[in-house]
Amino acid sequence: MALIRKHSQVYSTAIIFFNSLAVALAWLFAYLTRFELELFSPAIKTPGEIMYLYSLLPIWLVFYASSRVLGHSQLLNRHTPTSEYFSILKLTSLSVLILTAGTFFYRDFSYSRIMTVYFWIFCNIFLLFSHQLVRLFIKEAHRRGLGLHKVLVIGSGELGQRVVQRLNMYPEIGFTVVGYLTRNPESVGSDIEGGKVLGLYEDLNRTIKEHDVSQIFIALPLNAHDRLQGILASLEEETVDIKLVPDLLSYLDLHSGIEELDGMPLINLTESPLYGWNTLLKRASDIFLSGIAILITLPIMLLIAIVVKLGSRGPLLYKQERMGLDRDIFIMYKFRSMKIGAENQTGPVWAKEDDDRRTSVGSFLRSTSLDELPQLFNVLMGQMSLVGPRPERPIFVEQFKKSIPFYMHRLKMKAGLTGWAQVNGWRGNTSLEKRIEFDLYYIKNWSLLFDFKILFLTIWKGLINRHAY
Repeated sequence: MALIRKHSQVYSTAIIFFNSLAVALAWLFAYLTRFELELFSPAIKTPGEIMYLYSLLPIWLVFYASSRVLGHSQLLNRHTPTSEYFSILKLTSLSVLILTAGTFFYRDFSYSRIMTVYFWIFCNIFLLFSHQLVRLFIKEAHRRGLGLHKVLVIGSGELGQRVVQRLNMYPEIGFTVVGYLTRNPESVGSDIEGGKVLGLYEDLNRTIKEHDVSQIFIALPLNAHDRLQGILASLEEETVDIKLVPDLLSYLDLHSGIEELDGMPLINLTESPLYGWNTLLKRASDIFLSGIAILITLPIMLLIAIVVKLGSRGPLLYKQERMGLDRDIFIMYKFRSMKIGAENQTGPVWAKEDDDRRTSVGSFLRSTSLDELPQLFNVLMGQMSLVGPRPERPIFVEQFKKSIPFYMHRLKMKAGLTGWAQVNGWRGNTSLEKRIEFDLYYIKNWSLLFDFKILFLTIWKGLINRHAY
């Protein structure tokens, strides 16, 4: 996103200016509505009304901080009208709540509560107008050629088209694609994603002059990089900005991106989201919440233990090897729901519907997921997390990793008691591919708030699932 941030400075300045103006006008209109129009009740003016003027600076600061926290300064064209409205609503609501809470500690002056409501209403209206003004401002600036960059993409294949797609997502930064160059003479003149093929690589210098190009994106496939030296040699005569896009689309996956090691650029292909404070925060929440869950469910677990012991002969708990974070093997605990020696004849297999290996009590425990409760102790000991991809047996991991792409990426996150796949119905004997898809989405988008959402959905949707058997 560094390229976007660098070339969106005009936009950033405009959005800060117009939003600040909108907040100031909303405060002024709220004051006039309350103390001059007195719509619903008479207002009593006090000598300290100058405090309303002094309050504008902290109001600006709170709105600015809230917009940074909520990501409100993202480029406008990435929002749909509905999401933009709700984005503004969240910003104004959070900011007004913070300001109202702040007045609780400031006792020297009593602010009008009705005026605060007016201010919130006017803020929502004026910020919507502010965003429209920013769009008009940026559009007019680009029409006049200010901040506008004409882009030529060298390479008309999948990589080049992906570059154009990304650039077109951010029209505010002022990049307009004039077209492509290709090595295939048959493609010249054809229209593809976001532009036209203007010529061959050999036409580079002529195309730059004809279309007043200021930015070059070199997006060659790996099998065409033998031509890179010649293209760069031709560009030595030009003053254009040159950007090289490595052909790594098929390799980029979990938290991929560009890093730097003492000035040396590194292309990070895969990485777990758990590092630094993320690891500590997730572990702290696991300890705290699993400890509370154990205390709450302890009477239930004691009752289940008695029922399991009375229901059939054999051990109370079933212990099974599972593979967790970075292929570490650990012993996972469950209340025993199967008969003794259930896999003696079949070997390791998945449970199926109407499985005759289950005990009478086990059928109920598995259908309600209550047999999983002892895994709270796995979480407390740090072998598992409350939320994450469900752990699998090593023998199945060895099978799946050969047939399912990116299966092993699940092991970049600690195994969980529940997960994004499970709350979306992908558990038990369901599609492995869909389960992997949801697990990888979780890892790519992990946050502590996402974990809390999954825990809430686990409780909200209940433990009973038609695929739990």
